Amino acid sequence: MAVITDVVCPFCGCLCDDLEITVEGNEIKGAKNACAISRSKFMSHGENRIRTPTVKGKEVSLEKAVEAAAKALASAKRPIVYGLSSTECDAIARCVELAEITGGVVDNTASVCHGPTILALQQVGESKTSLGEVKNRADLVIFWGSNPPAAHIRHFVRYSVTPRGLYVPEGRKGRYVVHVDVRETPTSRVADQFIKVDHGGDFELLLALRAAVRGAKITEDISGVPAEEINALAKRMKEAKMGIVFFGLGLTQSDGRHMNIDVAVGLVAELNHHTKFVLTPMRGHYNVAGANTVTTWQTGYPYAVDFARGYPRYNPGEYTAVDMLAKGEPDAAIIVASDPAATFPANSAKHLARIPTITLDQKVTPTTMLSDVVIPVATAGIEVEGTAYRMDGFSLRLSKVVEPHGGVKSDREVLDMIIERVKALKEDA
Repeated sequence: MAVITDVVCPFCGCLCDDLEITVEGNEIKGAKNACAISRSKFMSHGENRIRTPTVKGKEVSLEKAVEAAAKALASAKRPIVYGLSSTECDAIARCVELAEITGGVVDNTASVCHGPTILALQQVGESKTSLGEVKNRADLVIFWGSNPPAAHIRHFVRYSVTPRGLYVPEGRKGRYVVHVDVRETPTSRVADQFIKVDHGGDFELLLALRAAVRGAKITEDISGVPAEEINALAKRMKEAKMGIVFFGLGLTQSDGRHMNIDVAVGLVAELNHHTKFVLTPMRGHYNVAGANTVTTWQTGYPYAVDFARGYPRYNPGEYTAVDMLAKGEPDAAIIVASDPAATFPANSAKHLARIPTITLDQKVTPTTMLSDVVIPVATAGIEVEGTAYRMDGFSLRLSKVVEPHGGVKSDREVLDMIIERVKALKEDA
């Protein structure tokens, strides 16, 4: 029996790096320091696995599945590569290469979650820091449109609310926690103050706070929030030694979308005339930040990148997967580390079922059920090493704690095989 320490959890954007995994006979027997979801991922990673590659529902060899996938992609006029956010960075780079050689589109899950965040930060920049700095220095923590206990379970104890930091040695007592949302959640019960904002009222409230920070006296309620609460919060923000706004999809997917983030950045910039203040998006999938980062390295753009003209073009809303599928544009798709059939609108998911769809995944999902070609792959962070990016933009190395289930290959290895065959088929055409 072996105990592997300092294992990085491949579940959410927190990328907790203090796990201790107990392994015996290539089976995981324990997962110390893991949250409930992380423990389930490690302990149950062998359950409900795809056992063999299939083409049209029939079991085939890996080589035949790769050949079928390559033929579908090589002959397509408008292929799309989608997912990427729950795999390691080398595989993401291969996805970009595959889109380039097929003249297709590469998109990742950011286009349906924090895409508006990226659009805003491209325009106005950002004030950011590491989660370690938040742990050690932040005495004011604001959660806006986010609920960590539901999606980032150890965020409170590792980084934001209860950890004892170098300059906040008393932990929770040294921090004032504010939760801004349209309804009460478990985060509200942890917070020192809950501010209920009207649906779609985030933009106006952020503008009001910025005005108050500048010295304006707010005299009327804004977005359902009393004027005295707005003035008091602005005063508290200015007086903090270090403050941070953690914002989630409640801000990016409500009315205003990227403009909400734009004005939040403006608020933080204004606060930096008085104190140290930063903001950080609560990224969901464990490597969605890596998907954006690697795609930007390769193409200059973070998602929704089109190679139809032989060079990368960027246009969210036109080259994003959910929009392209809804319009019926793609004539082939390869899905890597994602399940769009379970999460996309019905018209987008239906189009996936109409076209040749290839899926690389470990588990049976609605997307694998409608796919023409299904190829099982190893689990990054459990069966395969790699690199992932935490929600604050810091890269961490994923561990390999057991051998791949059933001897399957990694996403990167399978994508390399598909790329090689696509190149050969295009040269022969």
